[in-house]
Amino acid sequence: MLAALAIPIIIHLFHFRRFKKVYFTNVSFLKEIKEEKSTRNKLRNLLVLLSRLLAFTALIFAFAQPFLSKDNTAKSGKSYVSIFVDNSNSMMASSQDVPLVDKARKKAEEIVNAYEASDQFQIVSHELKASQQRWLNQENTVSAIDEIEINPEVNLLSTILSRQMASFPEDGNHFIYILSDFQKSISDLDIRKDSTLEINLLPIQSVKENNISIDSVWFESVVPSLNQNNKLFVKLNNHGDEVREDIRVSLVQNGQTRPEGTIRLNASSSRIDTINLLFTQPGWQELEVRIDDYPIQFDDSYFLSFNIKDKHRVLSIQSSGTNRYMEALFDGLNQFDLESVNLANIKYDKLSENDLIILSGLSSISSGLSGSLKSFIENGGNVLVFPAPTLNIENYNQFLNSLNANSIREWSEQERNVHKINTSEFVFQDVFERVGNNLKLPSTKSNYLFTSFSSRAATPLLQYRDGNHFLSKYQLGKGELFVCAAPLEKDYNDLVLNAEVFVPLLYKMAFATNDENKIAYIIGIDNFTEVNNTTSSNEMIYQVKGEDAFIPGQTNLGATTLINFNNMISRAGQYQLTLDNETKEGLAFNYDRLESNMEYMSKDELNDRYGENVNVLDNILEANLTDIIKEKDKGITLWRWCLILALIFLAIETLLLRFWKV
Repeated sequence: MLAALAIPIIIHLFHFRRFKKVYFTNVSFLKEIKEEKSTRNKLRNLLVLLSRLLAFTALIFAFAQPFLSKDNTAKSGKSYVSIFVDNSNSMMASSQDVPLVDKARKKAEEIVNAYEASDQFQIVSHELKASQQRWLNQENTVSAIDEIEINPEVNLLSTILSRQMASFPEDGNHFIYILSDFQKSISDLDIRKDSTLEINLLPIQSVKENNISIDSVWFESVVPSLNQNNKLFVKLNNHGDEVREDIRVSLVQNGQTRPEGTIRLNASSSRIDTINLLFTQPGWQELEVRIDDYPIQFDDSYFLSFNIKDKHRVLSIQSSGTNRYMEALFDGLNQFDLESVNLANIKYDKLSENDLIILSGLSSISSGLSGSLKSFIENGGNVLVFPAPTLNIENYNQFLNSLNANSIREWSEQERNVHKINTSEFVFQDVFERVGNNLKLPSTKSNYLFTSFSSRAATPLLQYRDGNHFLSKYQLGKGELFVCAAPLEKDYNDLVLNAEVFVPLLYKMAFATNDENKIAYIIGIDNFTEVNNTTSSNEMIYQVKGEDAFIPGQTNLGATTLINFNNMISRAGQYQLTLDNETKEGLAFNYDRLESNMEYMSKDELNDRYGENVNVLDNILEANLTDIIKEKDKGITLWRWCLILALIFLAIETLLLRFWKV
């Protein structure tokens, strides 16, 4: 390129050596003038030529884009650049009235422009899609950046970084850029020095928002009841450093909105509020709890969906005849439907339709019944066992061991009194105003003694004075097994005569079934649900309808179908899982509350924690990131200075030609 310097020399020689005839009468005077002008003209011409040569030289160097290497750190060869753009809900916050995610996209494009067209790029966001593992050219990378939108999924930054690091090929220069607000709740990076990899952290932050969020919502009871008062608990968090007065809370119940008043929240505190609900119609119920808070609003609503049964089905199984105690108890209770059968009349295909199954006075349990009961419990049903006075201990222990329950050791004819009742368990929770000496607890004339292996995790509901369990609970899958140590007959056990304990015991056990799925799901975390199959057809196609509509993944497991949402739900709200246009399950999806606390890692904190192993590029919002990266990676760029020098030398040439008269 330096050969181009011959151009101004040729122009110079051609322009300044043109001759013109001028006639003078006084030759001596002409000779004197000619000598003086010749000297001045030569000097001016040399200066003009020099300024032109310097201007052309500066322009040539400007196009060559020279730089000064910093400590020999300039990198050559192909570069692979992985850029993470934080697109979680917290990036909806604004800086100078511009959403942070928009600024992150702009800075990501500036990063791409800092590299050569031959380099390869990768764009990563919180979704961690399989397509984001591909390496792209510059043009496709800019398109991928433009497609990034706010998404409810949130991953820890350590997960993001691991994905980026695993994507690099073995050759070339490796660069990672993380554009994020670096919320403390997700900033769990563990970065070690790696000479083959350069990691750059670019904080894009707004001022801290004093956010109020609905943390969680749940019912007091496991399952809400029909035509009864149901307590709904709402936990609110104040993530700011100011007291918030008059936070309005409202409830949307099956499409009808009603105000629930206002509450006060102290700074950096939480509070649990209570809402009383009455459900007068069975079926699927949809609830939404709302608060008014601005500008962070993704956590201002919490959705619930659940099914309230018209009746709770109870099945009593005995060796023969009927169970008069159960019939007397449930007689007149409209919300219960009791069926009493003997062993010979069990309908195994109908067992799953019950909420509570009671085994009373069975001397043995067949392997078929044992397997069916195990499946029933694992799928959310409850089973209560009252053993027979005379039974096959070995057979019973096989049944109990299959359910991971303690085994029977022996029959004891010692009289015992129940001394302790566990009111922290759901069965007896909120049943008694207070437990005192006036509460009559059961007593037995004879009972079975059980092993007490800690691995069996038996929870005592009623306990003898000597520490043995009268009534134990075992968790198995989604359901529970309850085992009584004494037969139900009043010759051995006065529980049936003790209505104060017996009635709520059976009542709550029937209500405590957990055969329904979650009442609330978290987007990006809860991806599965399971539904009971009502037909054996292999052509069942479930659909999800609501804010987003799609066909989910489905795996037939025999009696149930496993539904996989595959992260297809991106908006919080109410959804329905349907089969042949019939709603099989209500689905309430909520945004993850991980980012509700809008507390960022400051630039100083990032430097203190990671500064030795990474580059923390701060104050980038107003700067040109392309120039910063070029200077950082290649050294100090000089093309601008060369361009300025070229303009200066051209200006000098102009001044010489205009004002130096010869």
